[in-house]
Amino acid sequence: MAETDTYAGGTKASTVAYACPNCRAGLTFSPEKNAFSCEFCLSTFTEAELAHTDAAEKAKEAEKNAEEFCATMQDYVCPNCGAEVMADEHTAADFCCYCHNPIVLQGRLSGQMKPDKVVPFQIDKEGAKQKFLAWAKKRIFAPKDFTSPDQIEKLQGIYYPFWVTDADTGASIKAHTTRVRSWRTGKRIYTETSHYEVSRQGDIHFEDISTSALKEAEKEMLEGILPYPSDQLIPFTPTYLSGFLAKKRNIERAELTGEVRGKMEEYAKELLRREIRGYATVAVHSSELKIMQSHWEYSLFPIWMLVYRGKKKDYTFAMNGTTGKMYGKVPISPLKLGLFAGAMFVVGFLLAMLYGGWM
Repeated sequence: MAETDTYAGGTKASTVAYACPNCRAGLTFSPEKNAFSCEFCLSTFTEAELAHTDAAEKAKEAEKNAEEFCATMQDYVCPNCGAEVMADEHTAADFCCYCHNPIVLQGRLSGQMKPDKVVPFQIDKEGAKQKFLAWAKKRIFAPKDFTSPDQIEKLQGIYYPFWVTDADTGASIKAHTTRVRSWRTGKRIYTETSHYEVSRQGDIHFEDISTSALKEAEKEMLEGILPYPSDQLIPFTPTYLSGFLAKKRNIERAELTGEVRGKMEEYAKELLRREIRGYATVAVHSSELKIMQSHWEYSLFPIWMLVYRGKKKDYTFAMNGTTGKMYGKVPISPLKLGLFAGAMFVVGFLLAMLYGGWM
């Protein structure tokens, strides 16, 4: 059973440099190209190509050292809402992605846990803008400034923390079932109901159960854009954070054991329930799940996020940075709603006059 270790950040000022092999300028990860790009000489490199460069070797060596990892990261804290995010030294972060207030650079991370896996962004910012605008155009009662250029520009790419769990289990259920048959004798109809106790059991392997590593307040949003493709999970390197922010997890594995077990129990019960066929009714009255072994990995998933500050509340929009799946609570403009209601009233009044013979 593997679990992420806690790395304590030091005060060492050294950093990991992800340099272009051609001009030695800094590299950033481009979701559009699925490669690392140099803004100066316009070169691009795949992860495999970088793996053979001196810079990549130095980065790999530095990743093994906890102090080196923490030294490459910055801790940003919003003084207004208290949101905390982390980013590498090359990431510009001048406003809070939640409340849009200026955010404060706290300094190097301290005690931050290093992720095991990451799902890189597959949708770049321009693509996220276009998808958001297409989605927002269907919300006819949204305020005009909901899609203003200034508002759209606040779209922020953020890696969110998840625990990803694999497990080998043994499951069983017991159910009360019935079979019903009817027949007619003369003018009478007879019905016979037979009752059975049925059991099913089997070995079930669970793969990549994703559970949010943040407190309850953000669970609805995060669950709204799941799932992420399992085949996109790759070993974490800090280079993928370049140009993006990343939320710090505030839920440890031990706190989620019950929730993850509950997910597995419900799925196992439903899976075995489907194997009970040929009965009129099936009522599962007991189930059991035994976990033989499990494997947990701390992972970062990509999200494009936008927060609209309304007069009375904030509205969150989120997009899966890999699949484009969207989640959002859209504000309603009282003016647009009032104009629509007024127009419907006028149309209804005119129709009533027309069909009432008054015109």
